[in-house]
Amino acid sequence: QVQLVESGGGLVQAGGSLRLSCAASGSRFGFNDMAWYRQTPGKQRDLVARISYGGRPDYLDAVNGRFTISRDNVKKTLSLEMNYLKVEDTAVYYCNGIDWSGKDYWGRGTQVTVSA
Repeated sequence: QVQLVESGGGLVQAGGSLRLSCAASGSRFGFNDMAWYRQTPGKQRDLVARISYGGRPDYLDAVNGRFTISRDNVKKTLSLEMNYLKVEDTAVYYCNGIDWSGKDYWGRGTQVTVSA
């Protein structure tokens, strides 16, 4: 059974940094695209950053230049380095992986709270 498990969330002051990690297990061939999404109560889940198997990243405009997504295809891990955090970055962050058949997998999420 494929599982994605996030870690690294927490409480940080505005201007601070956090690093999120996602560990994948149960996937023999790994994932094609992987991504981080975030969601606040009552709102849709939004794409924050995405990275292809070859390492090409794409970012939400609001985080471009502050967040860096990376992955290790051998270790099957995904990371998100978040710098210069803002209050509006507060959300539950979800790890997403799309396997080579196009099937979506999601982690359970990790809370990131940025205080003023």
